[in-house]
Amino acid sequence: MMPCPCILSVMKNNILNKKFSYVYRNAVAYLIAINFFVYIAVSYIKPVFNGIPLVYWLSLVPVLVKQGYVWQFFTYMFVHVEFFHLFFNMYALFMFGTMLERAIGTKEFLLFYFVTGILGGVASYIIYISTGIVNLAILGASGAVYAMLFLTSVMYPQGRVLLFFFLPLRLPVAVLLFMGIEIASQFVSSGDGVAHLVHLTSVAIAWIYCLVRFRISPLKVWRSSF
Repeated sequence: MMPCPCILSVMKNNILNKKFSYVYRNAVAYLIAINFFVYIAVSYIKPVFNGIPLVYWLSLVPVLVKQGYVWQFFTYMFVHVEFFHLFFNMYALFMFGTMLERAIGTKEFLLFYFVTGILGGVASYIIYISTGIVNLAILGASGAVYAMLFLTSVMYPQGRVLLFFFLPLRLPVAVLLFMGIEIASQFVSSGDGVAHLVHLTSVAIAWIYCLVRFRISPLKVWRSSF
């Protein structure tokens, strides 16, 4: 499956969207390996530093970020404490991440992955702090995974994904459906332990990334694909 040609052809040589030289280093495999290593460390080894378990050193905990634990904006993306949470995130990372990395190259893929994941965490942190919610732990690669699904739908608008492993949906339709579920869940099921806010903010960052970095409007791509 070839990516939409309008994505790669509009990149201009300026400070915001200068193209990287194309290289492919299978970074997805390394990301998956790191996630599994961290899962084993926080779930089975369970080291404690200065009285704080490793899982809270690495997760995004607003009250700790306020105390200077700013590295958590990066490390929370690698933390999972439930196997199925890890498995489904890594399955999606392998499925969508491999497609994207091969299409845009390892450098662009890693930039996208970390920009959307980190800024999605930062945006969520700001919202939580502004609403007085500081004692929670945000963890997992889900935000970056949702961002990858979004970018895949822009690059491959004719592509399809199997919802619940049997219902084929066009990628743009799947993204809109998932976002609708996330928005509803944020307000209706905000206490279900799922970081819906991170999912939504990461996708919003991915949208801006497409506009600024790729100089392409996702809506225009989606409309032209139907």
